[in-house]
Amino acid sequence: MGTVILFGLVTILAFIGMITAVKKKNGLGFMFGFITFALFGWFTVMTVVHSGYPALT
Repeated sequence: MGTVILFGLVTILAFIGMITAVKKKNGLGFMFGFITFALFGWFTVMTVVHSGYPALT
């Protein structure tokens, strides 16, 4: 169940990196950030749909 949390953190960090790359006008950084954001974002959503969100106990 920790997988969804890890995927979510990677997705958030990829989004932050993507925004930073846009501000610095770094095209390659933006491309890798976008691919990482899309891929891990998809993994996060599908893990939540398939397995549910972990209990916070």
